[in-house]
Amino acid sequence: MRYYKMRRGEYIDERVPDMREKVEEYFGGIGGTDDRDGVEMYVVKDTMVFDRVEVGVDERSNAKDRLAVHFEEKDVSTLQEEGLLDEAGPAREAKNSFLKDVTGRDAKSRRESMKRDVEPDEDVDV
Repeated sequence: MRYYKMRRGEYIDERVPDMREKVEEYFGGIGGTDDRDGVEMYVVKDTMVFDRVEVGVDERSNAKDRLAVHFEEKDVSTLQEEGLLDEAGPAREAKNSFLKDVTGRDAKSRRESMKRDVEPDEDVDV
């Protein structure tokens, strides 16, 4: 599962008042919810390109909420067998558009943020 921060000064509930509606808009009907690492996730199963899409809001008491997502993409050979290889590009664009729409950050700034999160602190002696 991946977590995405919002743009500085923005909050998920302000950008997306109804997360369920937003998930359905991008990925289709929600088949239920699931608890993953303490986060209630909306689950969309078996879209054309994804086996499973899970989206939720990681509500944290001491910090800003984060978007929690998990995408299980179908294998390329499966897509090819089903004749859906041409759908992979638009599905990736929909995924990126969804993440940008919710977080307000483009792919480059999301990557940069994730890199900063995994870099060790310079003040810490190893």
